[in-house]
Amino acid sequence: MVADGRVGRAALLKEQFIRSYGGEPNFHVLVNNTGGPPAGAALAATPEEFLAAFSSHLLCNQILTQLIVPGMKKAKFGRIINIISTSVKQPIAGLGVSNTVRGAVANWAKTLANELGPFGITVNNVLPGPTRTQRMEALIQNKASKEGKSAASIEAQMIEEVPARRFAEPAEIASAVAFLASPAAGYINGINLPVDGGRTACL
Repeated sequence: MVADGRVGRAALLKEQFIRSYGGEPNFHVLVNNTGGPPAGAALAATPEEFLAAFSSHLLCNQILTQLIVPGMKKAKFGRIINIISTSVKQPIAGLGVSNTVRGAVANWAKTLANELGPFGITVNNVLPGPTRTQRMEALIQNKASKEGKSAASIEAQMIEEVPARRFAEPAEIASAVAFLASPAAGYINGINLPVDGGRTACL
């Protein structure tokens, strides 16, 4: 199941979902994954940029969760997994809007974990580190342009900060999600799980 939660679509998301899947969906796993906001300093960001990111990340997550949780409660089983960022543990320089909004999603998820735990529903966050995606390529190119360096040198610098000395592959993030969605993870609830090759400095 895929629902369109892009910027500007939060108001239409519920209507779109019901039209596609009906008013009483029977999904047991919800994975919320929204592309990152544009890079830049927090101070330089406009109120509109913060509002757009808040809408596409937190509000869309909330709408989908409200639609799907009733079916999870009936089944006495549910998994809500949010793909956010290691920035909720350690803010990343140059990603002011993203750091702010993803922190809000992490706290929202922890609150939900406490509320939904009694119904057999878990809520967890996966925190990808540097991962070989189009988003990462764009961030590297942006930083290279700003610093007057080659993209290859910026990538090498980033990899040097990761103890595993490489970027993650998307399939490695997916494997963490698959585990949290499984019955084997039934007693894991309300956590932030870094999948970052050891890059995050804090525990």
